Amino acid sequence: MEERKLTCIGCPMGCPLTVVMNGKEVVSVTGNTCKRGDVYARKEVTYPTRIVTSTVRVSGGSFHMVSVKTKEDIPKDKIFECVRALKGIQVPAPVHIGDIILKNVADTGVDIVATKNVE
Repeated sequence: MEERKLTCIGCPMGCPLTVVMNGKEVVSVTGNTCKRGDVYARKEVTYPTRIVTSTVRVSGGSFHMVSVKTKEDIPKDKIFECVRALKGIQVPAPVHIGDIILKNVADTGVDIVATKNVE
């Protein structure tokens, strides 16, 4: 049996979690004060994912860069591939919040979207 310690990020409480695993199987999660902690812990130890935030260049706009993020979380092991995919991208202005900047980043099925307006 393996024991892993985590701090929950499912809500502002930041509960200290203890996950007991038998191989790749979660045996128990303790320390959480809400259901989100249990869900977070199980996902984090079996299939960790993250939201990726970055910027891309804008041509002809009021700003030279626009902030972007993955529309959903992606597998943690795809983060660097995602960032590399964004490196050479330049989009024309105007850009609006929610505009898709890059479809299916790193073959994850998740799109990169703008998080700022650039006129």
